[in-house]
Amino acid sequence: MSVEIKAVEIKPLRNTFTNVAELIGGDKPASRYQEATLGNQATAHMHYRPTWEPEFELFDPRRSAIQMREWYDLRDPRQLYYSSWTIQRAKEQETQEANFDFVESRRLHLSLPPDVKKLAVDVLIPLRHAAWGANMNNNEFCSRAFSEVLISPAIMQAMDNLGIAQYLTRLGLILDEPEILDTAKKQWMDSPAWQPLRHMTEDTFVIRDFMEIFVAQNFVIDGLLYPLIYDRFVDDTLTSRGGSAIAMMTSFMPLWFGQSSKWVDGVIKVVVAESEHNKALITQWTTQWRNRTIAALTPIAAMAFGDHQQTMLDEVVEQFNARAKKLGMTV
Repeated sequence: MSVEIKAVEIKPLRNTFTNVAELIGGDKPASRYQEATLGNQATAHMHYRPTWEPEFELFDPRRSAIQMREWYDLRDPRQLYYSSWTIQRAKEQETQEANFDFVESRRLHLSLPPDVKKLAVDVLIPLRHAAWGANMNNNEFCSRAFSEVLISPAIMQAMDNLGIAQYLTRLGLILDEPEILDTAKKQWMDSPAWQPLRHMTEDTFVIRDFMEIFVAQNFVIDGLLYPLIYDRFVDDTLTSRGGSAIAMMTSFMPLWFGQSSKWVDGVIKVVVAESEHNKALITQWTTQWRNRTIAALTPIAAMAFGDHQQTMLDEVVEQFNARAKKLGMTV
């Protein structure tokens, strides 16, 4: 008896969902990212208007002064969706855990020069509150924004910032006793050097325009803070003074910033190119929050760099302005 096995090709009746096909130019195979994000925003048959903002629908693009012909144009160039994001972060978590284990098992944190250790604690540990603020802002963005292509990466951004706050907490616990966290909180709440950044962070909590939240937090504040702190302070200043263990335990932060910047730049570039109205508004917000962020980071730069604070700030601002210019703005 013989059994003959044949391959049968079954042609699908359609290649993707209708809501996706409408946005990718017809019924053709779509990526998982496209099927996870395109055409999923509720636009009709809402049950009621929100009692706290009855002038808007539950999901309403009018919550921003930015105007888009198609909000689904603001796609993530990384094409991250939940599964690919968690897989990527899991691999990076393994690397970061290995870095922490390496430092602790070889007791590298105990060989840090005392002045370097103190400087690292004073500058880095209070920043866990700034990372928590970024988490809050991205959650608020998700509650107000329109279009799944914006909301999906924003909630990932929120959780990434929560993870960064936890990494900074762990750094503090490795470098010192648990009381160091209380000390850092007191610095954040009371120290004159931290009040401009704290004040600005709390002011961002009450921004109502969801695209201004996006610009202020993800483009401007992160765009100035991360290069200043994790590139110039950790990787350059601390490492040159024997603090390479600190750089190992914060290696995720500059890696993450490089990744998230691709999403942020991709969104802003499309928004700016959409119209002169959008360009003028994004430029206004960028200039306003850039100037305030520079003022907020100045006392922290003085703490971190001493006499070189202005040079470091100038370099970071010049880099940021060049980034904005590439996106179509003159700030």
